[in-house]
Amino acid sequence: MRLLNRRNDEIRAASIEPNFNPYAEGSCLIKIGGTHIVCTASVEETVPPFLRGKGRGWITAEYGMLPRATHTRTKRESALGKISGRSQEIQRLIGRALRTIVDLKKLGSRQIIIDCDVIQADGGTRTAAITGGYVALVFAINKLLRNKTIAANPMLEQIAAISCGILKDEVLVDLEYNEDSQADVDANFVMTQDGGLIEIQTTAEKTPFSPDKFNTMLALARTAIKTLVELQDEALTGLR
Repeated sequence: MRLLNRRNDEIRAASIEPNFNPYAEGSCLIKIGGTHIVCTASVEETVPPFLRGKGRGWITAEYGMLPRATHTRTKRESALGKISGRSQEIQRLIGRALRTIVDLKKLGSRQIIIDCDVIQADGGTRTAAITGGYVALVFAINKLLRNKTIAANPMLEQIAAISCGILKDEVLVDLEYNEDSQADVDANFVMTQDGGLIEIQTTAEKTPFSPDKFNTMLALARTAIKTLVELQDEALTGLR
């Protein structure tokens, strides 16, 4: 039996509190076990230089952990004068995933920035950021539609993400930190509401793993994504 008496195919207790930040165009607080992340979506009436004059928008993300999001204090990346390689990789993942499900032409010449601030970390922060980031993004786009800033809904799909792994030859879903730090295999799955694959990150930390084990992780991830999609739908009640 896992910590918290979870089954191998069971995700941690999860919740999404919508409209967590009253100033942002879209926001939520997502909690998955001990991982808590504030996700905000900000609309800017500008685009990056490489998109100027092309009549299409952009979605990007920034990711960071507060100094005491973990057991020991870490210095703010702004104080260090640079973004860590890990943070850069995660925010690029979040941005890629969300751009995949938006028709950027319908967004017009504007960008939406998704800020994902980890206030408490216990594994799976990048996947929780994607799941919560989607909710914040939908709120922001709904505001653009309400204000008639854009004429048509640019959202193409719904997405969520979850971690999986192999620990002591057992395939697990939604790893908390104590499991993740010991896992033989780490994996992150980003999927649509129907189980379509957007991105998979999988690494064998020690020894190769079999295709059968990968397929088991994929199956557990698909089931978990359905649960997270239902959670997103509850947070977005009234918008669709």
